[in-house]
Amino acid sequence: MATKPQPGGDAATGTAEVDRLIAEHDEERPSRALSRRWDLGVRVAGVAVALLVLKQVFWPFAKGGQYYLVVFLAVTLPLVFLCYRPRGRRDGARRDGARRDGARRDWAAGDDPGPLDWAFAAVAFAVGAYPLFGGFDAFLDRQGQLTDLDVLAGTLLLVLVLEACRRTTGWVLPVVCLAFIAFAYYGGFLPPSWAISHAGVDFGQIINGFYNDATGFYGTPLDVAATYIVLFTIYGSVLNASGAGAFFVDISFSAFRKSRTAPGRTAATAGFLLGTVSGSGTATTVSLGAVTWPMLREAGYPRENAGGLLAASGIGAILSPPTLGAAAFIIAEYLETSYLQVLVWAILPTLLYYLGIALAVEVDARRFGAKPVEIDAPGPWTLLKRGGYHFLSLGVIVLFLALDIPVYSAVVYATGVAAAFALIARRGDVRGWLLDLADSLATGVRSALPVIAVCAAAGVITSTITKTGLGQELASALVDVAGAISSNPTAVLVVTAVLAAVAVSLLGLAVPVTASFIIAWVVIGPALIELGVAREEAAMFIFYYAVLSEVTPPTALAAVAAAAITGGDVVKTMWRTWKYTLPAFLVPLAFVLTENGAGLLLRTPLLDALWVFVASALGVAALAVLTGGWLFGPARWPERALCALGALALLYLQPVTVAVGLGLLAAAVVVHLVRRRKEQHA
Repeated sequence: MATKPQPGGDAATGTAEVDRLIAEHDEERPSRALSRRWDLGVRVAGVAVALLVLKQVFWPFAKGGQYYLVVFLAVTLPLVFLCYRPRGRRDGARRDGARRDGARRDWAAGDDPGPLDWAFAAVAFAVGAYPLFGGFDAFLDRQGQLTDLDVLAGTLLLVLVLEACRRTTGWVLPVVCLAFIAFAYYGGFLPPSWAISHAGVDFGQIINGFYNDATGFYGTPLDVAATYIVLFTIYGSVLNASGAGAFFVDISFSAFRKSRTAPGRTAATAGFLLGTVSGSGTATTVSLGAVTWPMLREAGYPRENAGGLLAASGIGAILSPPTLGAAAFIIAEYLETSYLQVLVWAILPTLLYYLGIALAVEVDARRFGAKPVEIDAPGPWTLLKRGGYHFLSLGVIVLFLALDIPVYSAVVYATGVAAAFALIARRGDVRGWLLDLADSLATGVRSALPVIAVCAAAGVITSTITKTGLGQELASALVDVAGAISSNPTAVLVVTAVLAAVAVSLLGLAVPVTASFIIAWVVIGPALIELGVAREEAAMFIFYYAVLSEVTPPTALAAVAAAAITGGDVVKTMWRTWKYTLPAFLVPLAFVLTENGAGLLLRTPLLDALWVFVASALGVAALAVLTGGWLFGPARWPERALCALGALALLYLQPVTVAVGLGLLAAAVVVHLVRRRKEQHA
């Protein structure tokens, strides 16, 4: 007799275990467990920072945006040293996990900051606020002619930014930043014949670029983090506190109740909805797995396949409107366009991504002989009547963006709507609601700390590239490598795009998504643009590969977290995840290889976008046959090979190649049906 899993409730891991797994595997979540006293202190500070951010939305500082960024970094950087250990994120996370008993945290045994942490926090505040001492305008007037004290303060801030980045994301990004600094300082020692050689930059001028220039610490990345990202993390935290997270899981369970494909569909749908309150692919994967893995196990999913589905669904959440990953805000700033426009560009790729998962779910249900799982949950209409209001705040964001209201204002209004519904859910308990709201504000700020550290460190790279012209030289080198393989312009573009995709994916293995996008944009973006790719397609191309690095072997943090939930083999789970996400790895190539690829971003007339989407959807279907080994029954290698070639032809998005792709798909179907008929009559 089938069991009846409880949606949003009974799961293989409790709340504390979910928190531990997120802390261990997610590169964008705090991992230090503080004792009650210090945790309260950090929360109070988090609320103060949240109020500062909200104040800037409605009553901005008269001295301008850079003044706000100086204040913002000065008050958030110290929190990193209080929330993160110097010993390393994952080891500490495991130790914290051992200190938890069931769903309760052992507050007395919290890992509190030590003297070194407090010293770093104090110095971070001092040197972060240093430009305000003696007058901010006077500090700006010294640009290019910093005093020795200015250089000392800037050097200390550089060291602390890199240390904060090391604590939150590991050693790789700080080492990359140091390599860029060394290149700027020692460039004059490079052979003059090298294209990247330059005269060298004085150390004081290097610090000036970081500390007193709009391209350094206080450049676009930090501006995006302070203006948009922190507001969205606060919104997600408030939305979750209103009960939206549990509702999204429940409605997903309820929508697909009886078919054998229901468990897989539920996981994909719940992952998409949970992403609106998480903003992190790995965190969504863990939260999703905690509630859906028992159902997938009951349906008969192997551990590795279930883990792959969970990881793919979790990552899909930050590829999808209306709340894309943090790098999407940077795209809007770099391209000087609206965030709503970026959301529009993501619509068709999102549909193709989830089409690939849906087809894979259909195949898996047949290959594994999945069985229906009876869910003990109210019907979807009942749930919508009870909690459908949770969708309203998401609608507010889209509506306000459509009305040309700035995104930072739109998300604040949406947060207010979510907070109002949280009060209703509290049944008028104002005191409890205020405590929940304060906790959500603090949690939202704390969740943004790793991104803030990464964005500040990214200023080191962007400033160095600006001063030395390195980005353009590396971009030219990438094009030259492609040109050495072939002189045909089309072949050069194809090779460059493939090399760029590999480069961004490999870069993302070592650094977080946000930093990966920033670095790739200034190095790889110019290479694609030089070959005639539009800036919009190039930006979205880089964005997708930066995000997909989280499911790229051999690291694949989302897959590792999913394997920890299901107990499956980590390497096999990574490859199953890659199977589910293969369309997402190939579709971005279609953006840049032909002019018709712009249709996938809805940047062409509607009819052109329609045929491009249909062709791409057929390509995704062909990939599902390839990876799933199923058409109308088990598919053998001849038809799978035909589908692979057909998918590549379809995704090139030229009328001739699309026709060839359709012919290859038709041939695959004929071969498959003929073989099946022979087997049935054998």
